Amino acid sequence: MRVPCEWLKELVEVTSTPDEIARKLTMLGLEVEGSESVGDDVVFEVNVTPNRPDCLSMIGIGRELSAAFGVPLKIPRHDIKQNLPPSGFFVEILTPSLCRRYTGRVIKGVRIFASPQHMKERLEKCGIRSINNVVDVTNYVLLELGHPLHAFDADTVEGGKIIVDTAGTNSKIMTLDGVERSLPEDALLIRDSRRPIAIAGVMGGAGTDVSEKTENIFLESAYFEPFSVRRTSKRLGLATESSYRFERGTDIEFLEKALNRAALMIAEVAGGTIHEIVDVYPVKHLPEPFDVRYERINKMLGTKIPKADLLGILKRLGIPAQDKGDRFTVSPPSHRRDLGRDCDVAEEVARVTGYDTIPTTVPRSTLSSGRLSKREMNIRRVREGMRKSGFTEVINYSFMSASALDMIRIPESDRRRKGVFLNNPLSQEEGLLRTTLAPALIANLKYNLDRGLKDVRFFEISRVFGDIGNTLPFEEGRLGGILYGEKVPSLWKEDASAFFIAKGSVESLFGELRISDYSYSRSSEPFLHKGRSADIFIAGSKVGYLGVLGPEVIEKLELKKQKPEIVLFELNIDALLGMIPDSARYIPLARYPSVERDIAIVVDETMPSADIMEIIRVFPSNLSNLIEEISVFDYFRGGNIPSGKKSLAFSIVYRAKDRTLTDEEVEGLHTSLLDYLVEKTGGEIRR
Repeated sequence: MRVPCEWLKELVEVTSTPDEIARKLTMLGLEVEGSESVGDDVVFEVNVTPNRPDCLSMIGIGRELSAAFGVPLKIPRHDIKQNLPPSGFFVEILTPSLCRRYTGRVIKGVRIFASPQHMKERLEKCGIRSINNVVDVTNYVLLELGHPLHAFDADTVEGGKIIVDTAGTNSKIMTLDGVERSLPEDALLIRDSRRPIAIAGVMGGAGTDVSEKTENIFLESAYFEPFSVRRTSKRLGLATESSYRFERGTDIEFLEKALNRAALMIAEVAGGTIHEIVDVYPVKHLPEPFDVRYERINKMLGTKIPKADLLGILKRLGIPAQDKGDRFTVSPPSHRRDLGRDCDVAEEVARVTGYDTIPTTVPRSTLSSGRLSKREMNIRRVREGMRKSGFTEVINYSFMSASALDMIRIPESDRRRKGVFLNNPLSQEEGLLRTTLAPALIANLKYNLDRGLKDVRFFEISRVFGDIGNTLPFEEGRLGGILYGEKVPSLWKEDASAFFIAKGSVESLFGELRISDYSYSRSSEPFLHKGRSADIFIAGSKVGYLGVLGPEVIEKLELKKQKPEIVLFELNIDALLGMIPDSARYIPLARYPSVERDIAIVVDETMPSADIMEIIRVFPSNLSNLIEEISVFDYFRGGNIPSGKKSLAFSIVYRAKDRTLTDEEVEGLHTSLLDYLVEKTGGEIRR
């Protein structure tokens, strides 16, 4: 917005130089982006922010300078005496939601000619071309008071009637720029008794404009809702000085003063008789007061401004405020719709006081050491442990669909079916918070296998959710992993299946975390292979599962591979982290040699090797403390082994901490152990 300095000084008597005024405006938040010398005057280019439409006028900027310099603001003359002739015009507002107030005055007997030279010069400084004395007055008052006006040739307004309504269907109007425009149905129009005569808040019509033949005018000053003017202006691609101000909001109370000011100026430069005002005001403006604490303002600004000074600043800005002890009530005036909270008031005080006068203080806060928490460090250890086993981390969305649970055959009674539904999902396939990591990991694997990868190892650390009937859902941290490795010809023969490779990776992770009390039991997960899966227990508590995907699930995936061995595991990482010992316990290296013995036993095929190892560990003997280590090294079925039976071979390491064991001691203990094992398992020692 272009602002002549000379015009400002008429409204606010300041003796400062243009440079000082420009700096003050900038510090007030009205950035002066540049200045230009025009004759003896200096014209500022002021950037007005969208939340301050009250400053799109000379009086608005003058009000800011008045408050900053502490000098009074001169309001231009706008009082009109009473007992005027009746206007003879009738105004009807059919859409009060879009036009909350419409005022107007008839001025009869005007003479249209060129404007006075001083008016022309001021308009030109502000970038507006002079047209004639009546139109120039409306533009002059727009710049001076900030409220757009429009002058109609009263004799061309048929029926002496103004109707404010939306355009409806098939409405057209020839605007002042000579273009016939088709109007949107919701565009707000000004009509007479027969036709549209103006686009409300944007531009007047060509048939009712003021010309050299005009003798009587109807001067309009109205309030149109900002969103309506903005919508119409954008759709028509038509922007004017009027629409620019209406879009941002004008002063519904001050528009009458703008009308009177323009009427007086027209009577002065064009002659004529001013008639009585027509004022239709269906939706009254109601202020919305709010309370502000003095202490709150000073706390936000870091100042100690006295109560009287705070109230004085608001008074200079034209903002009514009433003292109420430790607080005051602000009643935002109709031209300051941006005021609604205590922080808005604090900004006003800071602007007028001067940001450069507010003391600078260094903010104080408690700084953390920057160290990771115990949980975060342990999660890093888990990630590092998985990477050491050749796994790559993936990150998936925390959403899934019910069909994903169908794919892995989760029964309806399973708690993983109790998902949390999203009100606004990204897609239909992602309408639930996931209750398991398995579907996403399977999707990751399929995506990579379909693109020709032959060795895939992924893991993910994330959370799963469940609906437990409370306001917030159940949450649990999980570590999930998936493994596939295609067997290809190689120089080095690798006999281990993918199941045992994955099992070794999980046990390697337990070793990294110093967890040793883990065991396995046959798993009942519906999507895993019945004979090649296991539930994982730590200290007797189930923490997850590990197994090969069942053939029914693999068939649904429609993979290009022939019967691939895909291993999936999922662990409760919250439980896992809770079982990590706080400190490491070290034992001295063994000083005495060990003795190793083997056991091969034939048992029922359904008996897990873990159960047999547990039987050996709890062997009740006064010498059982000599058993140092137990491990499985062979599994055999078929041949001379009866049907329904299997042979398991165990290696047992014996060692004493205080002496070297003799053959007699080991042989006696080992024989007793064999008898105990046969008794407990019902098996047969294989010779």
